[in-house]
Amino acid sequence: MSSGGRISIVTPSFRPGPWLKLCVASVADQAGVEVEHLVQDSCSDDGTAEWLAADPRVRAFIEKDQGMYDGINRGLRRAGGDIFAYLNCDEQYLPGALGRVRDFFAAHPEVEVLFGDALLVDERGAPLSYRRMVRPLRAHVRLVHLNTLTCATFFRGSIIERGHLFDLRWKAIGDAAWMDELLRAKVPMATLPEPLAAFTFTGANLGASPGAMQEMVALRGGAWKAAVVPLLKLHHRYRKWRAGAYRSHAVEYALYTQRSPERRESFSAPQLGYGWPHHLAVPVTDRA
Repeated sequence: MSSGGRISIVTPSFRPGPWLKLCVASVADQAGVEVEHLVQDSCSDDGTAEWLAADPRVRAFIEKDQGMYDGINRGLRRAGGDIFAYLNCDEQYLPGALGRVRDFFAAHPEVEVLFGDALLVDERGAPLSYRRMVRPLRAHVRLVHLNTLTCATFFRGSIIERGHLFDLRWKAIGDAAWMDELLRAKVPMATLPEPLAAFTFTGANLGASPGAMQEMVALRGGAWKAAVVPLLKLHHRYRKWRAGAYRSHAVEYALYTQRSPERRESFSAPQLGYGWPHHLAVPVTDRA
């Protein structure tokens, strides 16, 4: 681990198609920060391994793994930063995001996990929704869903040093199980009410799979707990209302797109709503 404010980003990859190049570009152009980007590719056979190994912007590790969360764990163990995050292939950081994250952690040494706001976009990069984050509560994570988005989640390397890695028993909802573990350990958390990342609906999101739904049932435990779910949902919605999550936001942002992979393309929305685009795949671990 370094002694300054170095940021380590881990991206798990397997047959990512065109999305990984956009993800890599969004990390590489973060200005004013020391950042390393580790890509754990599970021997993709779609041409990814060839260009990835030669890309100087990343530390590429091309090796078979036991799934996405094993790939993330491998990258986290290899990372040398002070602040960690993992960014999936179909996600991107917005300009200046990592600088704001570094500054927040520097100003709040007591915080170990930080959640930023995120934009939901379609395959062209066009805006779908603005997601304001509130700190997760353990009962809500276990019995309802994980209300934060991993693309805008950052944490100190000390968490990994204490052994908080992903449990490989979970193949689709490892994010929720990991957050449940951190909440059980009472890790200090905070929110930064600014958009830091974009989550792309590509039609292939793991959190929307039948396996994710089955795993959420297993994480919840006994059926008797279902009786408290309506109260948890109501409380969560009240907390979101207090945080301004249900207000529309005027946004201007820039992303790398399949149409513009070498240069960020600008987008704007004068009134971007908060709703989840239910006509698209709905990850059960990330709904709010």
